[in-house]
Amino acid sequence: MAVKNLRDGPQILQEFLSVSRETEERLKIYVDLVLRWQPAQNLIAPSTIPEIWRRHVADSLQPHLCRPQARRWVDLGSGAGFPGIVTAILLADVPEAHVYFVESNQRKAAFLRTALRETGSKGTVMPERIESVAQQWPHGKVDAVSARALASLAELLDYSHPFLAEGAVAVFHKGRDFQREIDEASHAWSFDLVERTSLIDPESRMLTLSSVSPRSNEAGSIKEGSHR
Repeated sequence: MAVKNLRDGPQILQEFLSVSRETEERLKIYVDLVLRWQPAQNLIAPSTIPEIWRRHVADSLQPHLCRPQARRWVDLGSGAGFPGIVTAILLADVPEAHVYFVESNQRKAAFLRTALRETGSKGTVMPERIESVAQQWPHGKVDAVSARALASLAELLDYSHPFLAEGAVAVFHKGRDFQREIDEASHAWSFDLVERTSLIDPESRMLTLSSVSPRSNEAGSIKEGSHR
């Protein structure tokens, strides 16, 4: 799709985060790649293309905004790279930063490698199933785990628990059914929760979870450290 058909652009990012000219240029390169690969790979829903900067790029700023101190990320089910590639671009000039992308679809994994190379961002693409990678993780501790539009909160905690058990935090996008997902996940998991209203959709949430552990037979309650 030609850029002229877009209804938004990189200028909207300033509503959420002040980015450098270099970061903005990297994001432009990434968006151009998504649009060029879209006809062959259907990377994002066609209906969202005209608002790609708001619906996808700006939305993908949020994990970094929730956990700005995190340097080593794992992005689960990375797909087109929202939010993982955006996180990698935001951290491109931070020496110790690295983003790991877990994406079993080989064509999408190829796209992710291209996006990292073309934007000059630091990351490793792991074209494997999440379950396999998480159980035999070879890259040491990470600071945070992200996922967007992948699975229910309970399933995401299952997938990410090997990382969370080593001290990582989870930063997940959740839609308008977020409260039901929190309630369901709390039956099997205990966690500290920070809930933030999405910058893109006031009815959606960004959930940051820490101190995650499976429940014993004795049910407890969610600890709401900074619940909003």
